[in-house]
Amino acid sequence: MIRLVAFLSCIGLICAETPFNHNVHNERVIGGNNANPNTWKWQASLQYDSYNDGSYYHMCGGTIIDPFHIMTAAHCILSMDASAYRVVVGEYNLYEYDGSEQFIPLERISVHPGWNEDLAKGNDIALLRLANPVYDNGYVAMADLPGPGQTIPNGFTCYITGWGLMDYGGSVPSILQVAAIPVVEHSICSRPDWWGSIALKTMVCAGGDGVISGCQGDSGGPLSCFTDGAWRVHGVVSYGPSGMCNQVTKPTVFTRVSSFTDWIYSIIR
Repeated sequence: MIRLVAFLSCIGLICAETPFNHNVHNERVIGGNNANPNTWKWQASLQYDSYNDGSYYHMCGGTIIDPFHIMTAAHCILSMDASAYRVVVGEYNLYEYDGSEQFIPLERISVHPGWNEDLAKGNDIALLRLANPVYDNGYVAMADLPGPGQTIPNGFTCYITGWGLMDYGGSVPSILQVAAIPVVEHSICSRPDWWGSIALKTMVCAGGDGVISGCQGDSGGPLSCFTDGAWRVHGVVSYGPSGMCNQVTKPTVFTRVSSFTDWIYSIIR
């Protein structure tokens, strides 16, 4: 079976000694461009204090889904100790403190009960309860979610955002990246020469053109699609090919949010 790589940011990511010191060694969406400032306001950065010394490293992306909750990937959770993490919202340039950011500690972590650390089995989703609510400072927004079971047609253009690798061992930008990425329907993504049986119906595939993809550091971040008259987050970055992330017929795979809405609302309510 094709070896998987979780877009886990264990290599060269943000190192922020304090909220005012953004020393970043973090790479980006492959094939993307700098996002316009003050867009994709639901994007979050999940950061981890691995040495318990107050130095936080960007691990994964996330999505603001209500004032107290961030949606991310289950594989991003290295420890259930909420005190080891913080979330940054309103972030844009990871090298600079712009005054738009909110640095918020976690209160609780909820990982989907079906997650068993096997990306191919799915259920790669987690919710983070914040110790303090996100407040509207003009740089943040709550994401809309799709309805239960909603799917996206083949070829529909969505957008991936994040601070993940620009290339395998690539450069080190600081700005949030965005790339348009076409959805690949399940009947194609599950073909033997694509992802085969490990592409489940509870996942969304997008990309696979060998040009645009997510990569290390993008995990947990949103797949945003304009549907039903609004921007909705339809996916959570889950996995992709080992080695070079932008491989032909190996699209980025996202947890399909519409397959988990009942669980999401049972947690946040």
